[in-house]
Amino acid sequence: MKKALFVALILAGIPLVAAAEDDDDAKPETGMGLAGVLSKSNRETLPELTLSAGKPIATGPLTLKSGKYYTLKIEADGSQELALEGAGFFRAVWINEIVIEGIEIRPLGIDSIEFDEAGEAEISFVAVKPGSYHLKIPGSTGDNQQVVITIE
Repeated sequence: MKKALFVALILAGIPLVAAAEDDDDAKPETGMGLAGVLSKSNRETLPELTLSAGKPIATGPLTLKSGKYYTLKIEADGSQELALEGAGFFRAVWINEIVIEGIEIRPLGIDSIEFDEAGEAEISFVAVKPGSYHLKIPGSTGDNQQVVITIE
């Protein structure tokens, strides 16, 4: 009788062991994989912003999701010395890196980025704080000289 009870308990526990082994292979509930917010499945490339005298910066407003990793390319054509400022936006995101001519910069924070001549910069970041923000050419008042960015 004791032997039969012992065998029954062992057999009853086998499905639990199999289920526990299956849990080791399970992905996190976020579906992002082991790298979390930095995983490839959580990345998105935004439309490029252009700095050029008298031309619009963007084709329209940008809508981002909090917790998502983005790459934003900014290109200046050199037609004029131009900057792009947006302290509120830059404080609402976590900047992973800024890449300029193959040089990776990992800042604690920025207020603006200025182009004295033609060139490009690529900013990689995670959107964090929901709200509505602007990136704009300093001192400009036109709607084409700014891009509205909403983080949801």
